[in-house]
Amino acid sequence: MYKSPPVVRWRKAQGANGKRPSLLVLLHGRGADEDDLFGLAPALDPGIAVVSARAPLTTDEGGYTWSESRSPGRYVGESLRATLTWFQGWLDSLTSARPEPQEVYLLGFSAGMAMAAALLLDRPGRYAGAVLLSGTLPFDTDVPMTKNRLADVPVFYGQGSFDRVIPADLVARSAKYLSDSSGAALEARSYPIAHEISDAEIRDIDGWLSGAIACR
Repeated sequence: MYKSPPVVRWRKAQGANGKRPSLLVLLHGRGADEDDLFGLAPALDPGIAVVSARAPLTTDEGGYTWSESRSPGRYVGESLRATLTWFQGWLDSLTSARPEPQEVYLLGFSAGMAMAAALLLDRPGRYAGAVLLSGTLPFDTDVPMTKNRLADVPVFYGQGSFDRVIPADLVARSAKYLSDSSGAALEARSYPIAHEISDAEIRDIDGWLSGAIACR
């Protein structure tokens, strides 16, 4: 088990007016770090607090990742579970000393999508929603993936039509579960991009987040 909390970057919310703002947690892809997705923050609603976290495992090629994997997109269950336990504990520690609740949203890209999905599926009542981008769900691990597991949970799922990084069978399987079995309040979008996040996708994410928060 990892002993230290994650290295993070923060953006405070503006204009909270005494109300505790929603928190968006950014989870980067394999080989990146906490700086990678933090560049999205200026394009998102300034009323949302943003934290970008560094994964705990180093990779041979440099950067960090959330779990050991057998091959691209296929994660080792014991490794993923260790990271889940560590990260959930850290997130819970952020709110344990405060009496007022805080809505927490997750945004994960590539390997970070698997991490965000694992957090959400493991404790669906803990999170207000998730943005899942250009990755796969954590299949063949101990993360629950039963029918209606995400009943009515807001989920934005974005994928690039020219993305060849994540195996096609895992992408198809993820899309099918999210649309047919998860029960999530799903918004799924495809973009004419490779393994990346486009400006159009960022605008859609910002609009989706603002709408999800307004409906709470």
